[in-house]
Amino acid sequence: MEEHLVDWSRAQFALTAIYHWLFVPLTLGLGFIIAIMETIYVKTNSDFWKKTTKFWMTLFAINFAIGVATGIIMEFEFGTNWANYSWFVGDIFGAPLAVEGILAFFMESTFFAVMFFGWDKVSKGFHLLSTWLVAIGSNLSALWILVANGWMQYPVGMTFNPDTVRNEMNNFWEVLFSPVAISKFLHTISSGYIVASLFVVGISAWYLLKRREIEFAKKSMIIGATFGLISSIFIIINGDESAHQVALKQPVKLAAMEGLYEGKKDAGIVALGILNPKKTLTNDEDTFLFELEAPYALSLLGYHDIHAFVPGLKDLVYGNEKYNIIPTSQKMAQGKIAIQALKDYKEAKRNNDLIAITKHEKILRENIKYFGYGHLNKPEDIVPPVGITFYAFHIMVALGSWFLALFALLLFFVLKKDILKYKWLLISAVASIPLGYIASEAGWIVAEVGRQPWAIQDLMPVGIAATDISSTNVKITFYMFAFLFTALLIAEIKIMLRQISIGPNGGH
Repeated sequence: MEEHLVDWSRAQFALTAIYHWLFVPLTLGLGFIIAIMETIYVKTNSDFWKKTTKFWMTLFAINFAIGVATGIIMEFEFGTNWANYSWFVGDIFGAPLAVEGILAFFMESTFFAVMFFGWDKVSKGFHLLSTWLVAIGSNLSALWILVANGWMQYPVGMTFNPDTVRNEMNNFWEVLFSPVAISKFLHTISSGYIVASLFVVGISAWYLLKRREIEFAKKSMIIGATFGLISSIFIIINGDESAHQVALKQPVKLAAMEGLYEGKKDAGIVALGILNPKKTLTNDEDTFLFELEAPYALSLLGYHDIHAFVPGLKDLVYGNEKYNIIPTSQKMAQGKIAIQALKDYKEAKRNNDLIAITKHEKILRENIKYFGYGHLNKPEDIVPPVGITFYAFHIMVALGSWFLALFALLLFFVLKKDILKYKWLLISAVASIPLGYIASEAGWIVAEVGRQPWAIQDLMPVGIAATDISSTNVKITFYMFAFLFTALLIAEIKIMLRQISIGPNGGH
């Protein structure tokens, strides 16, 4: 398969995923914020809280509609651009997505209609229930999609069927409750909650800067900042577990996240650093042009032991006998044995040679763990783009720390002080709206770029996963989607800005 085609297929999927993730995080968090506001309305019967809920609900609806469009296109791309992948994963990847569509998305979209159009048409209690179900449904959709993604990062609960050349699920619960899937789900939805909280406090801050809708802005800010502060604390706790799972299941990704070429004990985290662009696996150049390190932190974060050995990229590529790290060349050899055994098995099947069938199936089972390595050209291919992974990770962490401080400051000043006097803080809140999206996208870049070259960790490289189609077709659809998604994003921003300008009281 031509390399050019694979690159274009990756670019198209990355484009779709990045645009889709501009819409999803707001839906995940804003749904719950709206539900909280409507709960206050139902308890107080205050027209103020009804108007407040309806305002944020309108912004939620605008975002929801466009998010659905990009999500549907992305699911279709699995069949069009990644047919080999779709076949190889069998029912494992399809099952969670099917549950997401039949259960979660159906629930979400059904009650969305009641939530948005049902004011004064259904009882307050049923309307409130619909709003909560939309919020829950959005997060359930995320659960099933992230279970599927978690399986790609750490494939479990399946058996490879050599007759169909597919992985078939044999333990649904192992797939659902995979530690990687659970930590990924919790970390991802938490980032969505933070994006939504920044959205609410940022727009509220804009109203305060304009001296408009003062009561609405302050009360919205209290809810948004509280929700954001809780989410920020939780994501720090969950981030520790996520890093631990990466260390155990995807050590190459962890090494790339920290620019760690040489493994070490008592490893520290680079709090701030600039990578040396000349550094490679095979030279002795310094890894960093500048670095500021927090001692012991990486060993603690990755293995919950400040003295733990953290393998570097060189250890993982070339092996480290002292720490029982198998060289990639050995994994490649076993992968090639598995691939050949599969071919021999199929040949034996055609010849109905029962002894050969048993023999080659046994060899295949013994080496299937490294099946994907047999498709690599050289050991160094397991190293992802270090620069992108490193900087994306550190941008995410730095911005996450800022958001925690921002929510705490906003909550303190809006409750204890006259926040209108602190213009710098209000401007910071407005400016942090896009920063939330940047941090959330950076997290996905770490997750997906950091696991390259794998479509399915250790089992299928991206180059094998792609559909063998004309690269011209992929290029055409890439530019078409780029135009369409950009137009949708511009339209969403314009509609939202117009709605924000009108305000919760219709401009009065």
